[in-house]
Amino acid sequence: MTDPKAMNATLIDEFRANEGKVASFGNGETTLLVLHSTGVKSGLERVSLLIYQDLGGSWAIFASNGGAPTNPAWYHNIIAHPSVEIEVGGSRHRAIARVADATERQRIWDTQRAIMPMIDDLAASSCRIIPVVVLDPVS
Repeated sequence: MTDPKAMNATLIDEFRANEGKVASFGNGETTLLVLHSTGVKSGLERVSLLIYQDLGGSWAIFASNGGAPTNPAWYHNIIAHPSVEIEVGGSRHRAIARVADATERQRIWDTQRAIMPMIDDLAASSCRIIPVVVLDPVS
């Protein structure tokens, strides 16, 4: 069994070495970002590699947790500490995370479904409404 933390670290290294491209994930075509959040309990920096959608100035991420019935740890982190940093391509940005309201979520979800149809399968297997989080840049 592969260690998820080690695999995540390897993918993040590849992401950084190739300005945001990870050939071993979606043949390098999937849009990925690195999220830096603060752990709810530990207060330590947590780093996650996530699929995102470019919203033209902001970014949307999806708390799918691979179709698990619970939200991922990073989601709980950003709810408690919404000030985050992200790496997109070769750039790093500060952002404020917020959960999209129902109307915004649906618009983003519909766009993501067109890009990545399997997202509906993740939602179905999770038996929950997957939160969509918007990362708004901080200047």
